[in-house]
Amino acid sequence: MRAVTLYRLRNVTPNPELGYEAAPEDVFAAQRQMRARGEGLLAIYHSHPRAADPSPSATDVRLAYYPSAKYLIIGLGGAEAVIRAFSISEREQRWQQVEYEIAD
Repeated sequence: MRAVTLYRLRNVTPNPELGYEAAPEDVFAAQRQMRARGEGLLAIYHSHPRAADPSPSATDVRLAYYPSAKYLIIGLGGAEAVIRAFSISEREQRWQQVEYEIAD
């Protein structure tokens, strides 16, 4: 599968350095646009500003509402950004790292 469109969602959590909460209106707008374009959800991304080697937090697992999506977490705590991809099951409370490739 290949991503075609990137939907940026605003973080509306009161403390954005410690958490992420997508603006509900942005989520609904992205979902409407995806349906109109015949797109499916492939991946969801966010950053961990202090992590050099990112992995899902307990909150990431608790809020992983889209089991078919891959979750890309960008660690910004090292000299260079590190991207890791994960399959996360909120229902089973588990995660595992998966392979991905960035193309153009």
